[in-house]
Amino acid sequence: MESSTRILILGTDSSGRILQSERNAAAVLSADPGGLLGACLDEVIPGALEPLLEAVKHGRERTAMLAVETSTGGTLDAVVTVHPMNGGEPGGLAALAVIRVPVPLADRFVDPAVIRRALLDDGLPRIGSTLDLELLARGLMDVLVPHFCNSGALMLLESHLDADEAPAGPEGPPLRRMAIGFDDGDPAWDAAFPTGESVVYPAGTPYARCLETGGPELTALGGEGAARLAEVWHRPPVADLLKGSSMLLLPIISAAGVLGFFVCVRNAAHRPFDRYDIEIGMEFAGRASVFVESARQYSLERATALTLQRSLLPTGLSAPSPIEVHHRYLPGSRLIEVGGDWYESIALPGARVALVVGDVAGHGVKAAVTMGRLRTAIHTLAELELPPAEALERLDSLMRTLGDREPHFATCAYVVYDAVSGRCEVASAGHLPPLLAPPGVESHYLAVPPAPPLGVGGDGPIVSREFIVEDGTLLFLYTDGLVENRARDIDDGLARLQRTFGPGAAARPLGELCQDALDGVYDDQHRDDIAMLVARLCRIPEDHHATWELPAEPAAVRRARGLVRDRLARWGLEELTDSTVLLASELVTNAIGHAGGRVGLRLVREGGLVCEVFDSSDGRPRVRHQDDEDDMPESGRGLHVVGRLAQRWGVRRTTEGKSVWCEQELP
Repeated sequence: MESSTRILILGTDSSGRILQSERNAAAVLSADPGGLLGACLDEVIPGALEPLLEAVKHGRERTAMLAVETSTGGTLDAVVTVHPMNGGEPGGLAALAVIRVPVPLADRFVDPAVIRRALLDDGLPRIGSTLDLELLARGLMDVLVPHFCNSGALMLLESHLDADEAPAGPEGPPLRRMAIGFDDGDPAWDAAFPTGESVVYPAGTPYARCLETGGPELTALGGEGAARLAEVWHRPPVADLLKGSSMLLLPIISAAGVLGFFVCVRNAAHRPFDRYDIEIGMEFAGRASVFVESARQYSLERATALTLQRSLLPTGLSAPSPIEVHHRYLPGSRLIEVGGDWYESIALPGARVALVVGDVAGHGVKAAVTMGRLRTAIHTLAELELPPAEALERLDSLMRTLGDREPHFATCAYVVYDAVSGRCEVASAGHLPPLLAPPGVESHYLAVPPAPPLGVGGDGPIVSREFIVEDGTLLFLYTDGLVENRARDIDDGLARLQRTFGPGAAARPLGELCQDALDGVYDDQHRDDIAMLVARLCRIPEDHHATWELPAEPAAVRRARGLVRDRLARWGLEELTDSTVLLASELVTNAIGHAGGRVGLRLVREGGLVCEVFDSSDGRPRVRHQDDEDDMPESGRGLHVVGRLAQRWGVRRTTEGKSVWCEQELP
């Protein structure tokens, strides 16, 4: 912050003889108050006569940087501006010389006009536009120190800074020191009054009275007063820092009440505060209160939005044990910050995993809320084990329903990977293509059948693509903020990302790959938020699963029991033999009785023990109520048994029909 300046004005005739001088000019430039009148301007300010004569001659303003000798024998760098005056009498006033000189440190608190100009006219307009409360606090202290005081602090009530702040205790409300300022360069100030410290001032002190009354508090701290503060605060340096000081507290008041106060301190070498200072200081505090309240409200709203958004993002990712998953979320720049990008990794029964990345259009709380709704819906759809294309169609229907009230659209990429077969199924709704990086070869973007974004609607259905991936292949899902910005074309961003996942990428740690993908993104001041999800896809060991094909005849049930019993004995899971044999028997019986054709049986040991039965029917089995058993005693009873014995069970559609599965905990 620039130092305070004093403006001196001299009136001269066309030859440079001084005809008029204001009081401050005489005090600064001459030891004799009347000594300036009649003197030549060049005698008082060497070098000023030539710009003056030039200005008078041509009728134009002239400015020069000159050295000015003061009445005390010192020298000051001054900005001298000469303004010609027209219409004067011959030999009369022809020009005004306006001299701007820095105020000496010893005199900077003497002239109220200088203080008022430095505080209210020069300082505040430069910092009032910031909405960052911490930056604003530092800026306000840079204005107060050195223009109004030698040292000071900005204290704000914790209850106005944090919506979750507990109410004040019996000792008083806590205040947070937002910023401090001092002009002597002594590091003891930072040690004695650390920024960010939470402080409680006892009742009866000037600090407590300022909060209670909302009025200024003026206190003289003699040597004893400073020593008492040092003793009460258990900070010995305070006794020397505040010895002989004059302290003025200026309240910060808004519609919410008293927000806090400015602490202003002048040391013993300067004039103590008086009623003129209180008047100027209160005017400064009143204007500053508007800025503080705006920044405080913005900070609270921003914190609420960020808390909402981050509470909606997943706190953990689940996947089968051979699959390694890593994520990275980068909020947008401070201009954007709250967005609607999200990611998911959801472990599914039978050593499968659903990998999802989405992006809600727009920013702010509405986008974050819509993102939370989609995340909840995608969890439900994943648990229902809908295929990716059908799950996205359900999301599209949800988005169009939400759009009736709040128009929104989103993009999403949905992948389901089966760690038993190595099969991937991918569907996309308006999203950028997933990147696939097999071991040892170039990465490539998947050609997923295109579909409009969610909420936009389209003529045809969303179509998925299936393919087999090699063990160790990397699958990378991301949002557009990673590859697109104002200064770079999206094709360049996609090419850079493909180079990051080059031939050797499959063997590298996933965290390093995410970090490399973000290189060059952090410094973008207008970046969108970014979500990315990378998975190293691997199958479970061959001895952790077994699959058999059975004929659709009653004898297959007996064979299924024997196959299950032998496999569990090989795995050392004899404790689960009886229950698993019964579960497999009921599921196979149900498939033979209602589906027809050949039946598949699969056991998977991953996380739990999953028993799956595949058939060619796409009809979902129905569990009948107990009251119906008298009419149809055998129908639906098997699923009642499954529901009692298994930890959970479900049905999912396959390309050939359906799979009915149940899961038990491993001992």
